[in-house]
Amino acid sequence: MRSLLNRTISTALLRQFENQFPAKQKLFQEDNGIPVALKGRIADVLLYRATMVLTVGGTAYAIYQLAVVSFPNKQD
Repeated sequence: MRSLLNRTISTALLRQFENQFPAKQKLFQEDNGIPVALKGRIADVLLYRATMVLTVGGTAYAIYQLAVVSFPNKQD
């Protein structure tokens, strides 16, 4: 009886969702010049831009710190 109940609940939940894989596959395989990382939703675009900003900002900060360390303070 218990396995029948679990089986009914699990199969009922699966029937509520339709397969969205073919639509996503068509979207990501479309040749429209957009990188795959940006073909998803707006969250993908925001994550990509945040990554780019952090990368460029981190690189600039690292170069700045190297310049600061390269020229030590003069002692009077």
